[in-house]
Amino acid sequence: MKQNTFSIVGGVARNPLVRLAQPATVDIVADEHIAIVGPNGGGKSLFVDTLTGKYPLREGTLKYDFSPSATQTVYDNVKYIAFRDTYGAADANYYYQQRWNAHDQDEAPAVNEMLGEIKDEQLKQELFELFRIEPMLEKKIILLSSGELRKFQLTKTLLTAPRVLIMDNPFIGLDAPTRELLFSLLDRLTKMSSVQIILVLSMLDDIPSFITHVIPVDKKIVFPKMEREAYLEAFRTRDVPVSFDELQQSILDLPYDGNNYDSDEVVKLNKVSIRYGDRTILKELDWTVCRGEKWALSGENGAGKSTLLSLVCADNPQSYACDISLFGRKRGTGESIWEIKKHIGYVSPEMHRAYLKNLPVIEIVASGLHDSIGLYKRPQPEQMSICEWWMNVFGIAELKDRPFLQLSSGEQRLALLARAFVKDPELLILDEPLHGLDTYNRRRVRKIIEAFCRRRDKTMIMVTHYESELPNTITNRIFLKRNR
Repeated sequence: MKQNTFSIVGGVARNPLVRLAQPATVDIVADEHIAIVGPNGGGKSLFVDTLTGKYPLREGTLKYDFSPSATQTVYDNVKYIAFRDTYGAADANYYYQQRWNAHDQDEAPAVNEMLGEIKDEQLKQELFELFRIEPMLEKKIILLSSGELRKFQLTKTLLTAPRVLIMDNPFIGLDAPTRELLFSLLDRLTKMSSVQIILVLSMLDDIPSFITHVIPVDKKIVFPKMEREAYLEAFRTRDVPVSFDELQQSILDLPYDGNNYDSDEVVKLNKVSIRYGDRTILKELDWTVCRGEKWALSGENGAGKSTLLSLVCADNPQSYACDISLFGRKRGTGESIWEIKKHIGYVSPEMHRAYLKNLPVIEIVASGLHDSIGLYKRPQPEQMSICEWWMNVFGIAELKDRPFLQLSSGEQRLALLARAFVKDPELLILDEPLHGLDTYNRRRVRKIIEAFCRRRDKTMIMVTHYESELPNTITNRIFLKRNR
């Protein structure tokens, strides 16, 4: 007789705010490795939270069988790395520029303090080698890049040797070599141990080969479990590429406001070095970005990509000690940060992590007009209509009155992207902009970026670990190497 680790029959959550659209019925067999897939806002996380007992049921039954484990509680057997854990456990005390402010890092724990008790020494050695944890051990947790944080979270969780490991988009934020290593580690775990892997994936077309079955979730409905190959075949049959020509044309037709700087050099760094204690992040970096150039910024996790962008955006206090010019104006010669920021649109993993404001989505988008976290200045009616226009461009117009923290992580990312575009910036800085987006939205956002870049005098810097995410308009590349 088959063993079901999870069995939910006719499950309906008691709380209507977290209820799926239809009762959920699914069995997950002990030797299956599952991908829960669906579009942004489709209800994947809602389903996982229902499955793991976070939301008590009003109707139906939910049963577990975690044998051969000694205990049968979800707490002891199931470990879940949710999307927000990608950026570390942000709380109300975390703020956007905290990572760059050295005097605010004293209270933060170091990586080695956060790892906890380690039972399996061999697994520890393997994970430390795989994710190159050793050089991170003395670092403050807050100083880790988003990719390093991802590696730390995975290591910490895997060291607990869970019976069931649930991971939300585990490959995002990791550079290509690390993605391959993680893939082979998970593949090996599925073959060697009693751990059961459940992945929550937004990329509907990219299901790892060690996955045996797929549970599609869409419109808050949990559909019947399918074998991996049957799911992929069905997806390929239904996947008809949508034309975004009209959408792109509407962006190309936007009027220009004439408030641009006239400098040919948008960003100029002259022998810039950044250090934290005895760690050198950037070393004597020379870099010039000219008007109209579209740069792809790449490099391995922890190489300094986000630090470099924090200098350009004036979020890093060390930028005032460096020889940096923006739009032809040397930093520290009297120009206001806010004057400079008016011309920059920006989105990043750090920003997503810091956004814990439960405001209506339209207000989150409108905060981009004045570069605030939250809305402190009431926009004019014509400005609000511009915000709604960009929300429509990103396909989230109907979410405008929803509280931001009630959105799925993918919908939140789309709102933060609309926020970056809302003032039609001269310089667009996109740090991993497609994190957590589903297949359709990845294509849509890539086309939006492409159209925006084809407008007159627009300059862009984009970070991604996926070559396929880069728009066709890229003109220049810079690759950062880690200073070892």
